[in-house]
Amino acid sequence: MEYRFTIEPGAVTLAELFPLYATHYREMKSRLASDGIEISDFNPRIEEYVKGWNAGHILNYVVRADGGSAVGYSNIYLTNDMHNSELIAQEDTIFLLKEHRNGVGRRFAKFILADLRSRGVKRVLVSAVTDLRVAKVWERMGFKHAAHSMIYTFEGC
Repeated sequence: MEYRFTIEPGAVTLAELFPLYATHYREMKSRLASDGIEISDFNPRIEEYVKGWNAGHILNYVVRADGGSAVGYSNIYLTNDMHNSELIAQEDTIFLLKEHRNGVGRRFAKFILADLRSRGVKRVLVSAVTDLRVAKVWERMGFKHAAHSMIYTFEGC
């Protein structure tokens, strides 16, 4: 199977990618629940995503398989570091359908990194939430552990 990696307007691909967004969220929610962390049901702030895409503060990357169907996506926030003004990127999501994960994710990540570098991004922050094994792939790609992320949930919220 051949894969094509693209950067596409998020507002244009929203309807097509929405089922992937929901699938990703279900996988993430299930994984967190296995650690005793309960999060609310999927209810994205679409209007905020659209504003971010339209303003260029969120980049929408898409993986397309043979025939052009979307099998993965990534939304990456761009901002300037509050401490030194450098352009940095924060991963919101990097997701591929399970049947397309064998090596495609690594190639997709390399595509994203090359694009971010061309934009002058100095650092990229990612988090492995849905599948913790992804952290090992990122380490092999040169990512470094820089922090330990933790979640505190309030009871009854």
